[in-house]
Amino acid sequence: QVQLVESGGGLVQAGGSLRLSCAASGRIFSSYAMGWFRQAPGKEREFVAVITRNGGSTYYADSVKGRFTISRDNAKNTVYLQMNSLKPEDTAIYYCAADLFSSGRTPHDYHYWGQGTQVTASS
Repeated sequence: QVQLVESGGGLVQAGGSLRLSCAASGRIFSSYAMGWFRQAPGKEREFVAVITRNGGSTYYADSVKGRFTISRDNAKNTVYLQMNSLKPEDTAIYYCAADLFSSGRTPHDYHYWGQGTQVTASS
């Protein structure tokens, strides 16, 4: 079992920044990849970023590449998403998730999910 708790969401003006955190407990944190997804009202959940177990590789959705950075601290059992130059279209609930077997880019690849944190970028 893996428990995930996100924090750091909020309301920010377009062009601003936020840093999301996701604290994990349960299984050994360094044994699985971590991803961030988001879901806007009326839309499907979409991939944002993923980081491999040791943090050596990261992958991003084209829509956030160059603006968002995913990182992890295995000593603190925490994964982060630094979001810069936020746009109104980034507004969504952001979820962290654990992928036990790969570094997937679809929701179906992931086994455990946090409860989500709201991010709103106002124009």
